[in-house]
Amino acid sequence: MLFQLIVGSAVSAINIVLHSLFTVGVIGLLRNVTLSATGRFGLQLSGVMVATALILMMAHTLEIVVWSLAYLAIGAAPADSNLLYFAFVNYTTLGYGDVVPVKQWLLVGPMAAMNGILMFGWSTAVLFEVLQKTIERQGTLPKSR
Repeated sequence: MLFQLIVGSAVSAINIVLHSLFTVGVIGLLRNVTLSATGRFGLQLSGVMVATALILMMAHTLEIVVWSLAYLAIGAAPADSNLLYFAFVNYTTLGYGDVVPVKQWLLVGPMAAMNGILMFGWSTAVLFEVLQKTIERQGTLPKSR
């Protein structure tokens, strides 16, 4: 059980680092590029929010791939299961019940779900922060006619 906690914590830590890189680096860059373009504020704001949501979706997908690779490495998924599907259903929902970790790795599924819920909460906070900062920054930019 201790080894399951260590493995789950290690994969969760990798996902947190990946999520940080995406949220800080890529979203900041896209926000600056979108805001530097001339045009209507509503279109700029929409562009920033769509780009942010897409980047967060890519980050979550990458995190799910990391979980599926971890499941492969430790042999946590049943033999005939699709690892990507297995990782997706465990990421926040603890699965649909159609595929569960093998008995010796039962603790890893809930750890993946805990990590996914944490990352989705973080993503929600990032969306609101990007929205707020974009609106604040738009107020400081010179108005175009």
